[in-house]
Amino acid sequence: MSDDLEHFMMGQAPTADRPLQGLTVLVVEDSRFASEAIRLLSLRSGARIRRADSLRAAYRHLAVYRPSIVIVDMGLPDGCGADLIAQMRTDPLRVPVLLGMSGDETTRDRAVQAGADGFLLKPVDSLAVFQHSILSVLPPPEGPVTPRLVPQEVIEPDDIAFQDDLCHADALMRAGVDGPMQDYIAQFLGGVARSAHDNLLEAAATDLAQARAAGRGTGADLARVQGLLRDRLADRHVV
Repeated sequence: MSDDLEHFMMGQAPTADRPLQGLTVLVVEDSRFASEAIRLLSLRSGARIRRADSLRAAYRHLAVYRPSIVIVDMGLPDGCGADLIAQMRTDPLRVPVLLGMSGDETTRDRAVQAGADGFLLKPVDSLAVFQHSILSVLPPPEGPVTPRLVPQEVIEPDDIAFQDDLCHADALMRAGVDGPMQDYIAQFLGGVARSAHDNLLEAAATDLAQARAAGRGTGADLARVQGLLRDRLADRHVV
């Protein structure tokens, strides 16, 4: 997008079918598939979007510009999204909308307690739910000035983004999976699989997470996860 077009779009007022027009979204999310869903929803709503794939990258973004909306995944490769939310809550230039996001419903309370205005449960694919989650907490000066349409659209991110996430997880497993890495892989794949409606992979990631939490051996669970990963990558002619 050219600078002139970008400035033109950012200067536009919200409309009934583009209620987030003129606003910017920063999504802090390590999954490309989940990020692509937020990107499509944001663009369809009229917002401009940027992505950070870690806490470190998010801090770099926030050091140079102030988005209107920040959506933070609760499980990131270098820490917990709640830490970023808590820090942003106390910033004198607090962003108008700060949302937590996860495929794990149990993290909702932690996000809200850290200071989030709301919470998005993955998969995030409904345009109506996405817009309502933001507009319901958006301060009046930032919100739309016209009656809002209620869209019925459900977006479908490109399968290539899902494939990239599978490749990333497979590479991590090939490199070695100590305890903390098992926790991260279980969380990462659980969210990715849920967003992609891959029930078998989600169940395997959940079993791995539960085994870790209970202090049980995880050899069989790891093998199952890795087998499912390789099956899916083989189907895509990647392995």
